[in-house]
Amino acid sequence: MSNEYRHVLVAVDLTKDSHSILERALQIADRNHAKLSIMHTLEPLGFAYGGDIPMDLTSIQDQLDDHAKKRLADIANAHVSPEDQHVVVGMPDTEIHRFADENDVDLIVVGSHGRHGFALLLGSTSTGVLHGAKCDVLAVRVGMDSDE
Repeated sequence: MSNEYRHVLVAVDLTKDSHSILERALQIADRNHAKLSIMHTLEPLGFAYGGDIPMDLTSIQDQLDDHAKKRLADIANAHVSPEDQHVVVGMPDTEIHRFADENDVDLIVVGSHGRHGFALLLGSTSTGVLHGAKCDVLAVRVGMDSDE
């Protein structure tokens, strides 16, 4: 009998909820004897400021990248080998799809915050991942604590 999933990608935002999302992905990967990769996507600073700042943001972007790599390692080192931990710069849903396509990912695990109305189902990043994914997507409900 072949395993249902061979490569699980967990995409995290480096908040406290990242641990819960990783735990769910670990359970699935363990059950399926699947490879587990974890990633965080940093949006380019130029996107945040619309390119209107007449200065080189490279050193700041590099600092953000280094900080994200350290945070991701803090979350993942106990469960995911360093070569399977990825911090990329770009739009989250686009980069998650690219990684999944290039690495034969067959399950993407993301977090979803409980909200009101249509957003109750998924957050904007989760929705983007779901709509463009060529594989299964699991949205783990997170952020239900009152201290958000």
